[in-house]
Amino acid sequence: MNSILFDIGGTKTRVAYSLNGESFEEPIVFETVKNYEEGIAVFIENIKKVTNGREIKNIVGGITKSIGWSEEKLKEDLQKEFEAEINIENDAAMAGLGEANFGAGKGFGIVAYITVSTGVGGARIVERKIDEKSVGFEPGQQIIDIEGGEGKTLEDLISGRALHQKTGKHPKEITDQRVWEEHARFLAIGLNNIIVEWSPDCVVLGGSMITGNPAIPLDKAGEYLKDILKIFPELPIIKKAELGDFGGLWGGLAIINITP
Repeated sequence: MNSILFDIGGTKTRVAYSLNGESFEEPIVFETVKNYEEGIAVFIENIKKVTNGREIKNIVGGITKSIGWSEEKLKEDLQKEFEAEINIENDAAMAGLGEANFGAGKGFGIVAYITVSTGVGGARIVERKIDEKSVGFEPGQQIIDIEGGEGKTLEDLISGRALHQKTGKHPKEITDQRVWEEHARFLAIGLNNIIVEWSPDCVVLGGSMITGNPAIPLDKAGEYLKDILKIFPELPIIKKAELGDFGGLWGGLAIINITP
């Protein structure tokens, strides 16, 4: 398929080349340069590096909103540099698509993917495709605490950024299990809202606050969820993401190889 797959995150950017549309070569991983003019130059340089003079028919990937890049500008600049079809999505949606096609959500018709890391994002995947939307999916922005009229969102309560602001410590440094159990309770409240609105067969949870060590305990979140969610006869299957740091690249592969 001669394709470039990419994932531009808030901290790291990943770029890989797929020759056959079924797998990808060893990705290049580098620090995301948040200044656009500098960042696009580094990005294009690494695309050329993984391509190594070969043809590029497709450039597919995800980008986080947190760095402030314009998707339209990125697409325009890539089209100036490469004669290729370009498809750009939200990074969390691409990771969810990867998990639904190749990872923990494989085999399920409706997958709710939620990532909890520096921020909280996610997407609804239906029959192995990113679901239709008017603007996008932002499950981390649901308001779950209105005490004092502040309107705290799920992201305000369980993200790595929020935990660092609250404690002054990196999440990896926090060993107090009570902190992580409190995060599990807030996560369960957020999952309740996502499940009753999206009605998924499976919920896949990824991101460093879920898959790292220490992390939010999913068994505890599941216990809280059972106490909260009573409207449905049974809960969807809750699973931990399986594709690690390259979920977004697998999502790009899904767009190239599976979705029309």
